[in-house]
Amino acid sequence: MSLDPVDLTAKLVRCASVTPEEGGALVLLEDLLGKAGFACTRIDRGGVSNLFARWGAPGNTRAFGFNGHTDVVPVGSRDDWTHDPFGAEIHDGRLYGRGAVDMKSGVAAFVAAAVDFVAQTPPDGSITITITGDEEGDALDGTVAILDWMEAQGERMDHCLVGEPTCPNIMGEMMKIGRRGSMTAYFVARGQQGHSAYPHRARNPLPALARLMDRLASHELDAGTDHFDASTLAITTIDCGNPANNVIPASGRATVNIRFNDAHSSDSLTAWMQAEVDKISAETGIDFDMQVKVSGESFITEPGAFSELVADAVAENTGIRPVYSTSGGTSDARFVKAHCPVVEFGLVGRGMHQVDESVELAQITQLKAIYAGILRRYFTR
Repeated sequence: MSLDPVDLTAKLVRCASVTPEEGGALVLLEDLLGKAGFACTRIDRGGVSNLFARWGAPGNTRAFGFNGHTDVVPVGSRDDWTHDPFGAEIHDGRLYGRGAVDMKSGVAAFVAAAVDFVAQTPPDGSITITITGDEEGDALDGTVAILDWMEAQGERMDHCLVGEPTCPNIMGEMMKIGRRGSMTAYFVARGQQGHSAYPHRARNPLPALARLMDRLASHELDAGTDHFDASTLAITTIDCGNPANNVIPASGRATVNIRFNDAHSSDSLTAWMQAEVDKISAETGIDFDMQVKVSGESFITEPGAFSELVADAVAENTGIRPVYSTSGGTSDARFVKAHCPVVEFGLVGRGMHQVDESVELAQITQLKAIYAGILRRYFTR
């Protein structure tokens, strides 16, 4: 009897696994996969729960990997929900609950496909399932911890599929073969406080800060590359915390977020911003501090046999051949790419992180069929 991905999705949604709470989701998956013959290991680090599960022996045989997460974002005000966010209620062909789209249904669909596959047609190779509880959080002790453990243990994946939602509006229309890099820069401009009636007795940091922000935001980083749209820089805040209208503040702060393509690295962009800081500081006499946090570098899995295999399975089950895309935010694929080639395919992403998040039941079943097709193709080619 085949494993029902809708029922498994409902069970996972009922686990209140708001980052970093495990909520019972990994316990459920470990029990299910263990009974199906997967060797399971909990890899918990830094207060984060993670699961590694492998069917088949490690070694020289082909090794297929899947990566996903069971942690979810907070629900916000429960009064805004018309359905229990952890009730997995089904109405009019849809399953409601936090994580229904992002991405408990994706995890359920692959687990159901994998359990059926190894039972019905045991493959010549191994299937590894890595599930983290920290994708929606800082992502320091989630997939990174699993990959660190795998390296130490000699475990490997030859190729990996990440089950994040990838389709904007229609099931099957898009898959991800890469992601933009993401980084945030925090600036502090320091001058000297003074009375606004006597500006010559102060050093106002705000004009210098505004000039810097204008230079950064006005600069065209690039015009796009073969697989990526143009890189972007957005100013997300400028503030000095000054409640008075007659005081020149001593300091001001600003933050920018950059989403960048493969024409850049975080190091090259940091060097560019530092050069602009140095120019403004020399022009104005205002001192600056800059701190940079890198969420991930840009990466691309060049189109080839693996991406074609995934696209073939999608087309077979949806009638639509997915376009290759690098759009959107970041995902844990940014970590997996250092281990092996990785692509992403999952559900329609509309509604994720929203109130009354929900998924079409038919999409969950369809996604299981797609994942089953990927496994079949992978182990027969």
